[in-house]
Amino acid sequence: DLRQDMLTLQMLRVMDQLWKNEGMDFRMNIYNCISMERRLGMIEVVLNAETIANIQKEKGMFSATSPFKKGSLFSWLKEYNRTEEEMNKAINEFTLSCAGYCVATYVLGVADRHSDNIMVKRNGQLFHIDFGHILGHFKEKFGVRRERVPFVLTHDFVYVISKGRNDRDSEEFLYFQNMCEKAFLVLRKHGCLILSLFSMMISTGLPELSSEKDLNYLKETLVLDYTEEKAREHFRSKFSEALVNSWKTSLNWASHNFSKNNKQ
Repeated sequence: DLRQDMLTLQMLRVMDQLWKNEGMDFRMNIYNCISMERRLGMIEVVLNAETIANIQKEKGMFSATSPFKKGSLFSWLKEYNRTEEEMNKAINEFTLSCAGYCVATYVLGVADRHSDNIMVKRNGQLFHIDFGHILGHFKEKFGVRRERVPFVLTHDFVYVISKGRNDRDSEEFLYFQNMCEKAFLVLRKHGCLILSLFSMMISTGLPELSSEKDLNYLKETLVLDYTEEKAREHFRSKFSEALVNSWKTSLNWASHNFSKNNKQ
């Protein structure tokens, strides 16, 4: 049932336009998706792209532990961007697109963010796929929430953003953080529009958007009752939480890879 994917992708387009209206292009790669019947539809094939899982598996010795190895993504990008100019451009594409998707997936509560649901194009653009769980409907295993970070920001991502260094105080990474904050504040400024668009979809029968309660997640992430400065501080705390707890994402990805390997 691709209706929920269609809704999420359409909301990403709205967000992308809101950012562009403010002079910010986050290099979002929003592929096409159309639902034709209840369990029939079409999804655009994105060329020259690979999942994070496959990239890490290709560059790591053991696929189950590959999420803990930094540098695999940076090394993969270097294979397709051989000159310094090409690599710098790819890193810029990665930095901007990663910022856009970090903020968008946080606001929309996109769940099930394992390494097979995040892809990177050879030109550096990062993008998310498979939006079967949104608005904070996080998956659990044995009663424990599998995803315990506000959004995905792994050490491998930091390594690319900081141009081959694991330096969270680098000029490049501070620029990335600043762009994330700006992106969040733009969406918050248009929070009523985002809430209204989701409200109109309640009657469509989507499994994770069936009542006003499902809109509460958006109200929590957009913190519309905060001042702008307080909202900025709120997002900074979420950013720090994602960064400090990135090992939890790596652990979740390792578990996903191990489970996938056992099924093959």
